[in-house]
Amino acid sequence: MSSSEIAWPYPRYIAHRGAGKLAPENTLAAMRAGHARGYRMVEFDVKLSGDGVPFLLHDDTLDRTTSGHGRADALTWAELSKLDAGRWHSPAFAGEPLPMLEQIAHWAIANDVACNIEIKPVPGCERATGAAVALDALALWRGASVQPLLSSFSEVALAAARSAVPDLQRAMLYEHIPTDWKDRLARLECVALDTDYRELDAAIVAAAHQAGYKVLTYTPNDPALVSRLAAWNVDGIITDAIDVIRPD
Repeated sequence: MSSSEIAWPYPRYIAHRGAGKLAPENTLAAMRAGHARGYRMVEFDVKLSGDGVPFLLHDDTLDRTTSGHGRADALTWAELSKLDAGRWHSPAFAGEPLPMLEQIAHWAIANDVACNIEIKPVPGCERATGAAVALDALALWRGASVQPLLSSFSEVALAAARSAVPDLQRAMLYEHIPTDWKDRLARLECVALDTDYRELDAAIVAAAHQAGYKVLTYTPNDPALVSRLAAWNVDGIITDAIDVIRPD
């Protein structure tokens, strides 16, 4: 199968963590801000609370982007839901809560926004997080016109997601592309390679397409660079610069 034969319903331009840096990352406020700028696809990070609820957060700890402290999986969802996930960004967002994946799903479906769910397990919870997020995504997006794309830097998490819900499309994330990337993507039955934009050139994009894979990249923020990536036919460009990069 060539990359052109993959069912690929996703827009090229994707708002990183909802709204780049214009709003507190991984919050419903960020998703709304990205949507207001014309973005019809958002990328965000999901992990599990101490009692197994999928929620949005990038880091393994709460300190950087919430009023909480310590490990993200040390608290129950009832405890996490009381944290302030907006004040760190700016006073205008004070009181913005952490969202559950369920809340984002309802909003995204209602607003016709596609989602790239990055499975972001805390260390030691890779398998459980991959399976749980995939199963919840399947249930939450059941009947939706566009299903979410799952991605992860963790091969263990992505393998667990594949085993739990083989029908959801998957992308493997790499900071540095390994030499055996084609074998790894094939083993995980991925549809896309997702990597740092500095890893890409026209030849790699062409090789991925020839091998039957789509290509996504994070996080180019310079318009000239984004234009070059688009000219190479990169399929998904995840950017923070939603105020200067205009989506198609």
